[in-house]
Amino acid sequence: MQPGPVFGNMDKFVGLGVFIDTYPNEEKQQEAQKRRYSPGVQRVFPYISAMVNNGSLSYDHERDGRPTELGGCTAIVRNLHYDTFLVIRYVKRHLTIMMDIDGKHEWRDCIEVPGVRLPRGYYFGTSSITGDLSDNHDVISLKLFELTVERTPEEEKLHRDVFLPSVDNMKLPEMTAPLPPLSGLALFLIVFFSLVFSVFAIVIGIILYNKWQEQSRKRFY
Repeated sequence: MQPGPVFGNMDKFVGLGVFIDTYPNEEKQQEAQKRRYSPGVQRVFPYISAMVNNGSLSYDHERDGRPTELGGCTAIVRNLHYDTFLVIRYVKRHLTIMMDIDGKHEWRDCIEVPGVRLPRGYYFGTSSITGDLSDNHDVISLKLFELTVERTPEEEKLHRDVFLPSVDNMKLPEMTAPLPPLSGLALFLIVFFSLVFSVFAIVIGIILYNKWQEQSRKRFY
């Protein structure tokens, strides 16, 4: 966890971010410029959105993350007298986000994105940040569940070979993926053949040098 400007977390993070944004920065800027959105484009806040980042993208606060948003929905979560819930489900590269904000214990769809590739070994975390206008929101609990999923050997290999977050059919700026660590045998073979090549090159150099000296002596006599 590194503090930063993206809702309290670092910019250009690596992973999946789910944001609950309570203030429409872009809409307020449009109003200040006497411009308005068309009804099909305008978003109503508070607003939930999701973003996958491989460390190359900046979250655009001025536009409330619109350029990098995978999807989103309105979530009216202010001044309620009951608990609200958000569920994030990731199974077989399929990301689903649902919410229960009406006090009826019923899930409503918010975001559904196929083709999301997330590596293993990542962490869960929550963060927040306060701007010019402040809200008070309490995270009561965070519950994590491991889902049992059957995979074919091909699916298991594809899942294991993901090194950077990505989304199918969404072009992210290229980043260098970390190379898998070399095994002991591979490292030994690399060192062994490097030494053999070095010795071979030295021997060839000595032979060529001796021949050059012999030819020089013959020309001299």
